[in-house]
Amino acid sequence: MDKGLRSLGEVLDTADEKLVRGESAAGKVWPTGFNPLDAYLSGGVRSGELVLVGGPQGFGKTTFVLQVLRNIVAEGGHGVYFSYEHDEYTVLERLIALEAGLRFGAEAVAMRRIREALEAVDGSDKTLADKLAGTIGGKESVEIVRSYSERLFFARANGATSDLREIRDRINAIIESTGSRPVVVVDYLQKVPVPDGPDSEEEQVTTVAEGLKDMALALELPVIAIVAAEREGLVAGKRLRVHNLRGSSSLAYEPDVILLMNDKYDVVARHHLVFDIGNAERFRTWAVLTIEKNRSGLDKIDLEFQKHFDQGRFDVNGRGVTEQLVDERVFVE
Repeated sequence: MDKGLRSLGEVLDTADEKLVRGESAAGKVWPTGFNPLDAYLSGGVRSGELVLVGGPQGFGKTTFVLQVLRNIVAEGGHGVYFSYEHDEYTVLERLIALEAGLRFGAEAVAMRRIREALEAVDGSDKTLADKLAGTIGGKESVEIVRSYSERLFFARANGATSDLREIRDRINAIIESTGSRPVVVVDYLQKVPVPDGPDSEEEQVTTVAEGLKDMALALELPVIAIVAAEREGLVAGKRLRVHNLRGSSSLAYEPDVILLMNDKYDVVARHHLVFDIGNAERFRTWAVLTIEKNRSGLDKIDLEFQKHFDQGRFDVNGRGVTEQLVDERVFVE
């Protein structure tokens, strides 16, 4: 009989066997570490799920997914970051700054200072921790990153050759070497090549989205993919929606979860800006994270998280948006 074909009775028996052994009979869940996001996601991201994260260029999508990955590995999990955009030292710099900010507050060492230490060629035999010893939290944060560094993998991806097969092979190598299934981050989906595939970007994106979803199911792990937006979705005063994501309508159907990021200042209703200038400035420090789609729970939920981009992080304790949001706003001088 086809090994992929099982009767419902067999599924029920397997569920009972797992429960008797004290194991979960449902898919594994990895908390993102962001509150109250995890509550709405029924605990976090799940095995077999494809999660898309979209937002304006340079707004913090990479910052957000790296922080999710960091939260998972800091709690003992494994993760792999496939980067088509950034080198490994940029990721290291961000993680050290993130740890410093989380543990030592706003006065802790910023990414700029960490970058200077990484780039310094002064002829000394000092390590990175030594070079950051004079900063607030720098040396300590290097050691914190080191404590989970063997569980977090960086995969430098190439837009010409790092296709779905290469991604899958690298994930399998991690599973074989660690005995654990990692949370997978792809930064970003539209950069994954499709050798000998269709010519149009829309068809290519469909192929990649379907392939990542199949991979999540087959390997029983979550895949989190950053997605780019179309140019018309990046206009100031316009709220980014699923139809603004670049490449294919399949991006609305394949994923299990879609998270869209917007600048709060750009999407809050006009009357909140006109009558309180102080509020308008404060809005610039907050990101609105909308759960646009969620197969495991509620969707159309608007949450907000404060930005600390000098330290490569968001405040993990967010809240529901209380102000009125709009899809578009006309700016008036």
